[in-house]
Amino acid sequence: MAAYLCHEAPDLLTYEAAVLESHPGAVALDRSAFYPGGGGQPADQGILAWQGGAVAVTGLEQKGGKLWHLLAEPVKVHGIVEARIDPDFRFLMQQLHTGLHIVNALAFKEFDGALVTGANMSADGTARIDLDLPGADNQRLRDLEVVMNDVIDQDLPVRTFAMPLAEAAREPGTLRSKAVTPPPQTDGSVRIVEITGLDRQACGGTHLTSTGESRHLRILKVENKGRHNRRIKIGLAEL
Repeated sequence: MAAYLCHEAPDLLTYEAAVLESHPGAVALDRSAFYPGGGGQPADQGILAWQGGAVAVTGLEQKGGKLWHLLAEPVKVHGIVEARIDPDFRFLMQQLHTGLHIVNALAFKEFDGALVTGANMSADGTARIDLDLPGADNQRLRDLEVVMNDVIDQDLPVRTFAMPLAEAAREPGTLRSKAVTPPPQTDGSVRIVEITGLDRQACGGTHLTSTGESRHLRILKVENKGRHNRRIKIGLAEL
């Protein structure tokens, strides 16, 4: 779980950076506040502008020890660039990712420690989470919608902090994935996201600073995916 500038400075959406290396259609910068994607959350969208023009960023890729910004056109960027992260897309992902944490937390409590087997967020304002819930009553899962929106209305603070991986492993529910242990940072710690009074777990995504910043959410579908998995699809109510 790498330490990203988007974690350290989540409000940094427009900034200057220097080109370290450039190829047609890809550029590595000396710093980047783009979320690179991971854990089912897509990478930030945005634009790089320089003296010779501007181009959309379509994705990011770690390669050769550098974070490469993949570009919409086969241009070669040089010099100093102004990076502009799309604030609407970032905010959409923050809402969806925080919403998945709320659903996950409620299911974890309601169903005695249901673990995550997969997750995904989409640009259309929907997201899904897969949980290891053999024999679960799907209606009980649908009924979580009311409680989920009550959590949003309570405007609970959301904070992040680092915890040693060994300590996180000893705390039940902090490592919530059934199959994947989050990679530690260079100091052996993992990033923890905590919704005050509700939940905390290791996660590397971008989130809101309080649940009340989110629009209400709907549970769009609950479906069985094999004998153990239940897939819960949510969507922002106003989209």
